[in-house]
Amino acid sequence: MAQKFDVIVLGAGAAGMMCAIRAGQRGRSVLVLDHAKAPGEKIRISGGGRCNFTNIGAAPQHYLSGNAHFVKSALARYTARDFLDLVERHRIPWNEKTLGQLFCDNSAKDIIAMLLSEMSAAKVSLKLQTAIDGIEKSPDGYRLATSAGQFEAGSLVVATGGKSIPKMGATGFAYEIAAQFGLKLVETRPGLVPLTFDQNTLEKLSPLSGIAVPAEVRHGRTGFREAMLFTHRGLSGPSILQISSYWREGDDITLSIEPDASISDALKSARKTNGRQAAQTALCEILPKRLAQYFVENRGVTGNLADLSDKMLTGLAASIQDWKIRPAGSEGYRTAEVTLGGIDTSALDSKTMQAKAVPGLYFIGECVDVTGWLGGYNFQWAWSSGYACGDSL
Repeated sequence: MAQKFDVIVLGAGAAGMMCAIRAGQRGRSVLVLDHAKAPGEKIRISGGGRCNFTNIGAAPQHYLSGNAHFVKSALARYTARDFLDLVERHRIPWNEKTLGQLFCDNSAKDIIAMLLSEMSAAKVSLKLQTAIDGIEKSPDGYRLATSAGQFEAGSLVVATGGKSIPKMGATGFAYEIAAQFGLKLVETRPGLVPLTFDQNTLEKLSPLSGIAVPAEVRHGRTGFREAMLFTHRGLSGPSILQISSYWREGDDITLSIEPDASISDALKSARKTNGRQAAQTALCEILPKRLAQYFVENRGVTGNLADLSDKMLTGLAASIQDWKIRPAGSEGYRTAEVTLGGIDTSALDSKTMQAKAVPGLYFIGECVDVTGWLGGYNFQWAWSSGYACGDSL
């Protein structure tokens, strides 16, 4: 005999727990199922264990989607300020870092504990380490066969995330459910992920591994100005993770190192004041020593500054601040923070997250074709889409 609920939520992550809380607050009987040993595993590891739980400036322009307008309704109905109010009601200390990013002072576990407390208050049932063996449409909604028994509900919410970080248990299960019920998918790929180089490029850049610098990284008309890190595989750091969501295989990216400085003007000024010094010495005033050495050697610049023409100095500066380079690939889902693509938003109602052609079936969070920038935007999408869905159940 199947246990019956008003709502079953698949996935005890950020979006799933928020949806369950809101539906429970509305008096619905709610069951949350997850195959993991503990709820909120991605929350737990996020932000270096401190959880970048939202971005106070979260707005539609910070999201990638096949439909740029899809996020507007949910983000307006449940804002970053709304979530911050919840955090403050639970007396969780927080701090704002750069660019509007909000973090816990203590631990990401504070956010998980807050959500579990809210679920308990809303009388939400939670079953962990539960495998889903089958889902079928029933006369009254949906019937699920699981390792914990049979369950039925009028509404089924899929909040099982994307493919990123499989070691945390991430799978493409949401996409399988979507395909089962005839919903279209947008091609998925890793997002917010370090980029890698081919072996030849790696050999040239290997002396730079471990160096971090301020940089503006551009792809087409899109650019991000944050830190960049040279690694033994390629490039990482916030600016690279950001641009990775826009980059595609075969494309170049353009790097401008120390974008707030005019390296050309600095070199010409140094030539006037101390023409006997080498270009590398002058560059070391702006760049780390190994990086200065790399650019000077790569451009074949020799001799003192006094011996170098404007054209040579301009060319050296351009190699640093207009450096076009072609990544070979990315580190993939293993280290990707999010999954780009997913359930096609044209199949969903933006106000409720319900599948337009399949009554009672909802998709929220990362499995939908909505991907935020780095910096708390993806958590805000989880809270907003989860709340909007739960508020409609």
